[in-house]
Amino acid sequence: MDEVALLAGLASTTLFVVSYLPMLYRALRTKDLRSYSRASLVFANIGNVVQAIYIYSLPVGPIWFLHGFYLAASALMLGLHIRHSRPRLRRTHTASRVIAGRPAVRTRH
Repeated sequence: MDEVALLAGLASTTLFVVSYLPMLYRALRTKDLRSYSRASLVFANIGNVVQAIYIYSLPVGPIWFLHGFYLAASALMLGLHIRHSRPRLRRTHTASRVIAGRPAVRTRH
């Protein structure tokens, strides 16, 4: 039975890692992480660090590799988000708008 559990762990670890790779590749290639919430990435990293306390108390197995991968991937995504996200512009009383392809028109709010 232990062999079946180990094989299931290896298979699921492989599937999870392979499913994550396209997202990581796209993030590295395009540097476009606008669809990711920074708060979500921060909480994922905090959760992974706390979870590591539990995971690494378990015997060495596929879960160690999987969790190590999640730690690295979520840290990478957060780092890319911080490095490549543009600062948000503050909204002022005067804003510019483009209407039907015409040049920007100044309006007061």
